Amino acid sequence: MKKLCLAAVTAMALVGCSDNNNKEDDKAAAESVRGVTDTEIRIGGMHDLSGVFAAFSSPAVQVANDMFEEVNEQGGIHGRKIRYIVEDHAYQVPKATQAVNKLVSRDEVFAMLMSLGTPHNLAAFPIMDRNKVPSVLPLSLSRQMEEEGDFRYRYVLGPSYYEGVLQGVNRLVEDEGIEKICVMYIPSDFGEEVNQAVNDAADANDALTLAESSSHRPDESDFSGTLARLRDANCELVAVALPVRPIITVVATAKQMGWDDAKFIVSQAGFHSAVAAAPGGVTEGLYGVASWEDIVSRMTHVPEAEEWGKAYKEQYGELPSGGAVLGRVGAMLIINALREAGPDLTTESFLDALESLKFSDKVTGVETEMSETNHRAGSGIILSQVQDGIWRPVAEME
Repeated sequence: MKKLCLAAVTAMALVGCSDNNNKEDDKAAAESVRGVTDTEIRIGGMHDLSGVFAAFSSPAVQVANDMFEEVNEQGGIHGRKIRYIVEDHAYQVPKATQAVNKLVSRDEVFAMLMSLGTPHNLAAFPIMDRNKVPSVLPLSLSRQMEEEGDFRYRYVLGPSYYEGVLQGVNRLVEDEGIEKICVMYIPSDFGEEVNQAVNDAADANDALTLAESSSHRPDESDFSGTLARLRDANCELVAVALPVRPIITVVATAKQMGWDDAKFIVSQAGFHSAVAAAPGGVTEGLYGVASWEDIVSRMTHVPEAEEWGKAYKEQYGELPSGGAVLGRVGAMLIINALREAGPDLTTESFLDALESLKFSDKVTGVETEMSETNHRAGSGIILSQVQDGIWRPVAEME
């Protein structure tokens, strides 16, 4: 496969003392850093490789490992190779707790990268925090990924589910003159955050009414009764916070019922190429929010994205998805931060490096500029719509 890495940021100069005793102390400290040896850096990740959100985790892990392999073939980071240790929790919180215990206690990972799921990460944070293990770009955009625990150890992809859905809903309400809104969600931290965004949008707008809300199991597959109730309530816009497959089922069922005048919008968790490319064009017209442009859309007008996408398809037999984008950005971020942290790697030097990162990626369009007060790899919110099987940007919001 064609190489996936960007040129890394030049490693920052680390100022040290010339005193021999201090050098010995520094060497001893480096040797005691969890997850770090002279030849290896161990990174952990809890993923859904066999559950309802595997469409995000599986390509994210594949792309990250491709990029780590490339770096390792070139000698690693300051002589250390990256080992990404992944555990499958199948979107089950008890399994996530077991996974993080194993990764932190037995594998002694240096950091956690791209762990999927809001309740799963929240269950892991206390264990990670006790051992000072940073959370880097979890595959969750809940507000709690930044707000829960020590901010110094929290780094995320971009604006939260709440911010994305709130801004997307407000934009559609304004542009389309929508007066009645509804929401379908799973009763998890992720789903509740989307539900809260919809409620707050209605509360802040006297012309907008929350007509119906409905909670669902993550593996639910029959939505005909719920959609009939929402149609009877005259819902004009429905926010959907469900896994990938149920999202497709919801929109397809609405069309089968002849309910064509309602609009549907999904959060970043539903912004996936598989949703847009669903067979038969059943998701045509669906809206979605994210802090990045869909990679398939970028492939049509950005040469770097087209080249990367073709290489991905050659290796994996399909076009890249949102999960692949997340894997690329996550791997780039941690590779650049490890380089920037220098050869005398510690948790503190790594966190300092994260807070000083500034780079852009033409493939994904993500522009990163972190600081002590900004731990988001990206900014801004893009409202997209499925048009001819591709998520196409229709509005950009701050």
